[in-house]
Amino acid sequence: WPFYRALVHGDREMVLFFFSYGFPKNQNVTHNSSLYKKPFLESFEETPLLVAVLTYMGYGILTIFGYLRDFLRHWNIEKCHVAREREEQKDFVPLYQDFENFYTRNLYMRIRDNWNRPICSVPGAKMDLVERVSRDYNWTFEHTGKVVKDVINMGSYNYLGFAENTGTCADAAIEATQAYGVGVGSSRCEMGNLDIHEEMEQLVARFLGVESSMTFGMGFATNSMNIPALTGKGCLILSDELNHASLVLGARLSGSTIRVFKHNNMQSLEKLLRDAIVHGQPRTHRPWKKILIVVEGIYSMEGSIVRLPEVIALKKRYKAYLYLDEAHSIGALGPNGRGVVDYFGLDPKDVDIMMGTFTKSFGAAGGYIGGKKELIDYLRRHSHSALYATSMSPPVAQQIITSMKIIMGEDGTTLGADRLRQLSENTTYFRRKLREMGFIIYGNDDSPVVPMMLYMPAKIGAFGREMLKRNIGTVVVGFPATPIIESRARFCVSAAHTREMLDTVSHPKGCPKHKITLNSMAFSTFISNITNR
Repeated sequence: WPFYRALVHGDREMVLFFFSYGFPKNQNVTHNSSLYKKPFLESFEETPLLVAVLTYMGYGILTIFGYLRDFLRHWNIEKCHVAREREEQKDFVPLYQDFENFYTRNLYMRIRDNWNRPICSVPGAKMDLVERVSRDYNWTFEHTGKVVKDVINMGSYNYLGFAENTGTCADAAIEATQAYGVGVGSSRCEMGNLDIHEEMEQLVARFLGVESSMTFGMGFATNSMNIPALTGKGCLILSDELNHASLVLGARLSGSTIRVFKHNNMQSLEKLLRDAIVHGQPRTHRPWKKILIVVEGIYSMEGSIVRLPEVIALKKRYKAYLYLDEAHSIGALGPNGRGVVDYFGLDPKDVDIMMGTFTKSFGAAGGYIGGKKELIDYLRRHSHSALYATSMSPPVAQQIITSMKIIMGEDGTTLGADRLRQLSENTTYFRRKLREMGFIIYGNDDSPVVPMMLYMPAKIGAFGREMLKRNIGTVVVGFPATPIIESRARFCVSAAHTREMLDTVSHPKGCPKHKITLNSMAFSTFISNITNR
């Protein structure tokens, strides 16, 4: 039928596609619910019109006052502390981008106190913050010498609670420090390859269910330095529009052609795949040497989970390769904590390149890539991270080994299974509590990343400050990290959080206890109330 329809409508491209690649059996792959073993539910409520208008007005007012203050600074009426072009260099090529510098001076500085807060304890379920004040409207900060104790930590990616300085992992890391020291001082291919590194890579491969794996000392570099080794000129990268900066940088450094599809939109991805096969490379129309689909397991700003069954179905149908970044999903999803592949009950062999980091669920640092042995052997010879980067610190490697064995249950206890279950229960409970209060939250019901929408720019700073007054540490995010009308607070749920902590966060002391209706005016009134107290 699809072929007949293409003939009737004169769709030359589709006819050519069918003759070149055959007649696919399943035409509804992007809508096929049979690919999922359980309901896949995500919520992304559209920004209310009134809120959108008020948000744009807020940014407009900030911009107008920003230009007014820049005028005062130009005439030395107001002092400017941010780097800018010197007068004698006005004819040079600009060193600073004008809009970014303007945004930093006039918008970011007003709420800068919400970021880079110094922590002086283990960033576990609770943490201690160094108190600081600013006497010049956030241009500079001074430490008061006081410490804010027992702040509930809702911002760290400590999904399973392994970021701790006591317990099995800490003891094992201490022993590794005494045996190996704290650093290696060489790359893996020279004098920095230790037996603990070999043990770690074998364990990671077994944990993922793949033939082989390799590890790196930095998660960001795992993406940015390995994607250029996998693709190059004449290759096509299809990237989700919300992919992490490390994936974007890696794609750009590769020299490949990059095309972006709408977030988690399988129709958009399939259209790009179909066009890529039909048209080939620009100008020459030769077939692409390689087509690589790049997605994440959990998107850290949206709280959404990739539609992996549909992505794999499309990848198989169009003979493409799949690069899966499981930085936030490994250890945090699935009945066995093995990420989004485990969550959907899929075969790891269907994912060509499995990437992830140890900085979240494992309480350590670095990243990994897993896959077929031929792939890993190739990366060992061609990856800049493998050839030039210093080896992972032995205590960090031991932390990864110990925490991974706990998750797998190889330590002889049920601690790993208990933490996985606790994380799932905490995630469900916290999301339900926020919805009952009337907040607009984004993402999948099973995602431990919980974005709560704030929208207006004034709410970003107000929410972060008011929550800290109530001993709750949160991450607030605005433009350009999010769309301009989708500012938000982002909570990261951990297995280390108790039910009492989550209740305190959802009903902080001093906030109204009654249920808030799910409309923008009620939400605005709530924020205004806590701001004015």
